[in-house]
Amino acid sequence: MVLRLSFRNAALLACALLLVISTNARAADKKEKQVGRLLSGKVLDRQDNPISGAIVYLSNMRTHDVKTYIVGQDGSYRFPGLSSVDYEVYAQFNNRKSDTRSVSQFDDRPQVYIDLKIDVGK
Repeated sequence: MVLRLSFRNAALLACALLLVISTNARAADKKEKQVGRLLSGKVLDRQDNPISGAIVYLSNMRTHDVKTYIVGQDGSYRFPGLSSVDYEVYAQFNNRKSDTRSVSQFDDRPQVYIDLKIDVGK
């Protein structure tokens, strides 16, 4: 009876140890892959033409830090390495502003793509 009890305890201990090791390995893999979210997109006019020289503003809603990005000829912007907090993003060109868009901390996609449209008018 004593031998059976010891074998059972050893088996339970081995199973528990395997569970801990596999959980830690998965957590380490996930941590290595998470280098932050990427927010990217384009600044466009109402006819979907890129707006070169527009400024994109990204506000961290927790810290209120603001990052900016001046878009190039193709209207593209990108903010890599974002943490999992709420953000607001908008673009501005010649005193005209796009709608403000939100990126939620609950959106767990590693890459978020948002086009920002500005009515440049004449």
